[in-house]
Amino acid sequence: MVPAATRPAARELDDLTLRRAQRGDGAAFREVVERHHRAVWDLVTRLLAGTALAHRAEDLVQDTFVRVHRALPGFDPAGPARLSTWILTIASRLALNELRRAPRAAATVPLDAAVDVAAAGESPAGALEREERAIAVARAIAALPEAGRVIVLLRAYHDLDYAEIADVLEVDVGTVKSRLSRARAQLRARLRPHDRGDDHA
Repeated sequence: MVPAATRPAARELDDLTLRRAQRGDGAAFREVVERHHRAVWDLVTRLLAGTALAHRAEDLVQDTFVRVHRALPGFDPAGPARLSTWILTIASRLALNELRRAPRAAATVPLDAAVDVAAAGESPAGALEREERAIAVARAIAALPEAGRVIVLLRAYHDLDYAEIADVLEVDVGTVKSRLSRARAQLRARLRPHDRGDDHA
């Protein structure tokens, strides 16, 4: 199954820095970008992995933060969404819109973007095993339909709860749960040969 996120989620911005960024302070907005850039990059590259649009990841990350900059003054920190969830919502919708506009085509999964680096102090054998597993997971996620893929990514890698994912995708919680259940079943089926050691691969 999909591993739990290996990186801690980005810490939420403190209220003072957020207010400064909302008022147009450049240094404060740079902190917003620095705090959330990796999470947006990870989400977008994993959403586009295995498609002909993988090369568009950097542009979509930049577009995400352009939109964040424009909309940030209207963000309500007392509202239902955390800043991190709000930013991931923008990134998700941009990437999904891009995928819907273009036909799906075979492409190499950008494994350098979709797979985490080896842990510090890990043995070469352990690193290789972990990398092979991570590649298998990345390929399995890339093979999912977009509707299931985004839910798996937001749940497993970005730790959003069902209600937050429902808000991101503008669907009800029941739809999130059913799509996630289907996606997990598809992932289990795709990863079963790997879990058996890929004897027949």
